[in-house]
Amino acid sequence: MKTPDLRLAALRRFALAISALTIIGHGFLGFEQSYAYVLVALITSYSMDLLLETTSAWSEKRTARYRGGPLALVNFLLSAHITALAVAMLLYSNEQLLPIAFATAVAAGSKHIFTVTTERGKRHFLNPSNTGISATLILFPWVGIAPPYQFTENISGSADWIFALFICILGTFLNARFTKKIPLILAWFAGFALQAIIRSWYFDLSVLAALNPMTGLAFLLYTFYMISDPGTSPYKPLHQVVFGFSIALVYSFLMMFHIVFGWFFALLIVCCIRGAYLHYRARKNQYTLKPLPVAGSLL
Repeated sequence: MKTPDLRLAALRRFALAISALTIIGHGFLGFEQSYAYVLVALITSYSMDLLLETTSAWSEKRTARYRGGPLALVNFLLSAHITALAVAMLLYSNEQLLPIAFATAVAAGSKHIFTVTTERGKRHFLNPSNTGISATLILFPWVGIAPPYQFTENISGSADWIFALFICILGTFLNARFTKKIPLILAWFAGFALQAIIRSWYFDLSVLAALNPMTGLAFLLYTFYMISDPGTSPYKPLHQVVFGFSIALVYSFLMMFHIVFGWFFALLIVCCIRGAYLHYRARKNQYTLKPLPVAGSLL
């Protein structure tokens, strides 16, 4: 029996979820960024995706994927919408908006530049928002990640736990029902805990300090809404497990070399390695080019 493609259904729900979190975050939770972050990121992301898709369609002599009516346009822009809100939510550049536009542009461009032909057609292999964020952190050293406390700054007591629990339940439901990435998430959880324990034992550090990042809301968002991107992560359960453990392994090496923002760089490195493997497999099996899906990745 053919496995149904739930990518579009997942995109719609993740777009709704991240839109709701952005509105609630700026209105109630205490997000530190200005509203201009969101506006600049959305305009840049929409514009870049439409421009690059038009160029690609023209060069490949095919119909642009956003053509076919308002619904086709909305479906096409779902990925750009999610990417823009993720960048605007996770980066912090004080009052400067250029890094936000730059990160969003890099994220959109990566979907068209870093591609590979698979048995399911042409696919990008870098997580778009993670690529844009990583490039910005490298090229703009004064730009940082949004402070983790902003996700629960204006709530306290039991509301802290209820909100975190809601993020976990919603993320688990979306990934179990639509992206099918529960093995990847479990492997990442287990891998992160394991590397924290081993590093603590080897370097005589506090285990609780090494495990502490797992208690933050930023960790939950990264786990349930970034690394599980169906467009840039493996589909088969065993491959998902390898992918999740690999991110944790690379993260541990980055931590040992005192490299900050390890989550983002670890995911970028693992995606690059997977992309190289997919290119090798495409050349070996001589896959033929198929049309791209209507919408791409989650983040």
